[in-house]
Amino acid sequence: MKEHWEKVQISAEQWSPEEVLRWAFRTFGKDAAMASGFGVEGMALIDIARRVQPDLKVFTLDTEFLFPETYDLIDRVEKRYGVKVERVYSPLTPEDQERAHGPALWSRDPDQCCNLRKIEPLKQKLAELRAWITAIRRDQTSTRSAARKVEWDAKFQLVKINPIADWTSEMVWNYVRKHNVPYNPLHDRNYPSIGCTHCTRAIQPGEDVRAGRWSSFQKTECGLHVASAVTPLIQIETPVNCEEP
Repeated sequence: MKEHWEKVQISAEQWSPEEVLRWAFRTFGKDAAMASGFGVEGMALIDIARRVQPDLKVFTLDTEFLFPETYDLIDRVEKRYGVKVERVYSPLTPEDQERAHGPALWSRDPDQCCNLRKIEPLKQKLAELRAWITAIRRDQTSTRSAARKVEWDAKFQLVKINPIADWTSEMVWNYVRKHNVPYNPLHDRNYPSIGCTHCTRAIQPGEDVRAGRWSSFQKTECGLHVASAVTPLIQIETPVNCEEP
């Protein structure tokens, strides 16, 4: 089993996104779902995955602080691709959070705000799955630089699939334009990375693409994506139908 999983993990680095996704859906079936924040990478991956898997399962972490443009894009995704996006919420409403933690928690302790509105809800959702699919790329942040296309997510204790981990931003945009994939119009207004309204701003010329996220803090990640490849993938039980594509 150990040798098999090592082979899969190594082989996956040579697979196309379509091949990675075919392997994931064949291996995990309905126990695999795609998480998306509907950035341009996520839109490209949804388009690819929908071609591979007609009954694609997509969920999003709705913090209730997203941009109107993001909510509009989710509606467009559902209409174009015929998928129902599952919206995963924090058990705390914004009003509950303010009563419990004071006003504008994001401006004082963004880590706590992200934990309440994103990480804990994600943890509950991933407990239902055996694998989750993401659109992260290695060149986005230093914490994502070691991401493998198939890896064990030690933080959430399931398999993590990153089909476009080795893509560049140029490759993403080329795909989106070639296939006329819808995307968030905020990208055209200098928002390369889009999160919640309170913690996202447009970037200035010369700034890093993540500079608009939590710009008043030494923070570039909400905590969902951390280096996890150091923990062996073989911790999971061997799934059925786990042959290579």
